[in-house]
Amino acid sequence: MRVLGIDPGIAIAGFGFIDKIGSKLAPVQYGSIETAAHTPQETRLLQIYDSACALMDKYKPDTVAVEKLFFNRNVTTAFAVGQARGVIILAAAQRGLPVAEYTPLQVKQAVVGYGKAEKRQVQEMVRMFLKLSAIPKPDDVADALAVAICHAHSSVLTQKISEVPRR
Repeated sequence: MRVLGIDPGIAIAGFGFIDKIGSKLAPVQYGSIETAAHTPQETRLLQIYDSACALMDKYKPDTVAVEKLFFNRNVTTAFAVGQARGVIILAAAQRGLPVAEYTPLQVKQAVVGYGKAEKRQVQEMVRMFLKLSAIPKPDDVADALAVAICHAHSSVLTQKISEVPRR
């Protein structure tokens, strides 16, 4: 199973493709989609959309996992990130890809085993799970890989639950 993890953002959207082979995880490609400040919002969204489409077409994920928004301060930023998240989800939907959403708490729980883990702990676990020589930069990339790892771990449970006969 190939998973595309996304940490959405308007200035920087992190992405990470991983393969789950049995119980092993392997990095395929990771990086960020970046848009320039002071560029019109619609241009930035188009750049994110076009880049997400190109990445999905090139690396052909089986599923997409996106971090849910959590903002408690800047509403303007929340709207912009929500729009970026929307164009990425649209790109996945147009390709018939299932989209899973995870809160930061769920991602930390799945990757570190503790929902209130520090960012550095999550980054180090991402490095270890994927056997990387260094923590991916910028932070958005490590976060995207963490979302992909979360989905890879969660999908096992989801599959087992779906196999249980219903009464």
